[in-house]
Amino acid sequence: MDLTHLNAAGRPRMVDVSEKNDTDRRAVAETRLTMRPDTLERIVSGNTPKGAVIDTAQVAGVMAAKRTWELIPMCHPLFLSGVDLAFVPEPPDRLVIRAEVRTTGKTGVEMEALTAVSVAALTVYDMVKAIDREMVIGPTMLLEKSGGMGGDFRRAE
Repeated sequence: MDLTHLNAAGRPRMVDVSEKNDTDRRAVAETRLTMRPDTLERIVSGNTPKGAVIDTAQVAGVMAAKRTWELIPMCHPLFLSGVDLAFVPEPPDRLVIRAEVRTTGKTGVEMEALTAVSVAALTVYDMVKAIDREMVIGPTMLLEKSGGMGGDFRRAE
């Protein structure tokens, strides 16, 4: 398989998508934070030194998805039609963060979904690191994607 982000000289390039058709595209990504049980309880109850952790992480995730092209060198700037994050506590010690990103365009939104969950997780970490520096982020993964020439993908359970 050829690496599309390399030119004929083997140097990095941004892929030319001008000839591709616009299609509806969707991606879902997920990451997990593992922490002490009392940390999860405080996040869920809103009893943290820096305030509403999940609300802040929600906004951070949306903002990150919108700016992925500024963070990942070969990503295209995209007009996103939707970004939504879900925060699912899994007691006693885990918070699952899932992002769904949508667009109609020439390239997919997998990187936007992965960036959204990653930045949301980093925001949670930042907001509660004073009470639990041993939190672990990950694994982070693409769960599914649809649209485009590459077809659909769904991670096997």
